[in-house]
Amino acid sequence: MARTRLGSRGSFSGQVIEKITAAETITNGDSGKVFLLDSASGAYSITMPTTLKAGVNYKFIVQEDTPTGAITLAFGSAIVDGQVLAGDASTAKCEGTDGTAVSNAIIGIGAKQGAWLEFVCDGTSWYFSGGGFPDGWVTFS
Repeated sequence: MARTRLGSRGSFSGQVIEKITAAETITNGDSGKVFLLDSASGAYSITMPTTLKAGVNYKFIVQEDTPTGAITLAFGSAIVDGQVLAGDASTAKCEGTDGTAVSNAIIGIGAKQGAWLEFVCDGTSWYFSGGGFPDGWVTFS
């Protein structure tokens, strides 16, 4: 099974937490969920919804320290913009799309446990924010 439910809406202040370990398709019905990511079995892609709906949102947290394989969040078209804070206290910087929309966010094998990305849809585009270590833990294409 690619997804394992770790909580319920009644607990965790209404949030559902699920662990993803293999290729998965996320739906608008998953809005509000927190997904813990683990690629111990190798690289995989998470397909994001292609029917855009305002208010849909997700949070992804790297659970596996230095993932075994890259994890691609695939949106299907260049409709994603945003910034993340990356690096440590002495090299912290913003990385992101620089105003040019992309179609993929790729969490690399250098990502550290606890790195996170949060996505919010306005009905026509996706916007993200996040943070993690080291520089380049996530790339965009």
